[in-house]
Amino acid sequence: MPSHGTTGGVADAAVERAAEAIRAGEAVVYPTETVYGLGADATDPEAVERVFELKDRPRDKPLSVAFGDVETALSLLPASDRAARFARAFLPGPVTVVVARGDALPGALTDGEPRVGIRVPDHPTARSLAEAAGPITATSANRSGAGSVRRVEDLDPRVREGCAVVLDGGETPGGESTVVDPDRSLIHRAGPLADEIREWLASQP
Repeated sequence: MPSHGTTGGVADAAVERAAEAIRAGEAVVYPTETVYGLGADATDPEAVERVFELKDRPRDKPLSVAFGDVETALSLLPASDRAARFARAFLPGPVTVVVARGDALPGALTDGEPRVGIRVPDHPTARSLAEAAGPITATSANRSGAGSVRRVEDLDPRVREGCAVVLDGGETPGGESTVVDPDRSLIHRAGPLADEIREWLASQP
């Protein structure tokens, strides 16, 4: 990546530093189109465990996974045809798509459950980071039970100190992604695009 460029207001060199940290097993903070996320190597059980510990998150509350683009996600995961069509229709965007986890991602993400949420954030910094570092965890950068973070200055000190790199993309819009299991036509959490999603689920085979 050229060091003089920027992606989403974040220097490309900073994104590369964050990607290097993730590849080394560290955690980082990155901006998304909703709130700040906590990213680590989603294929590494130890890195995943580190995210749970930083957040004090119960292990039975699964972590979602962010990818740089939809096709990369679909190439790694055994998504059904319906789930793949849904993902292509709504990603990138503030939507988490629940699909079969398969063998490419560790059971630590989901406490052994066979399904996992995937994200392709509608934010260039988040996508660049996921593209450079491989699949990364996509969970809000806050302690479990605390409010989500829209500005890096509001990060919990433990989260900030536990991360190797904090990518400051300015204040984010806030909110939470809509969580959808297309195979079951089930919206687990309604948020952005919920009406369009309901229409798609009702109209598509």
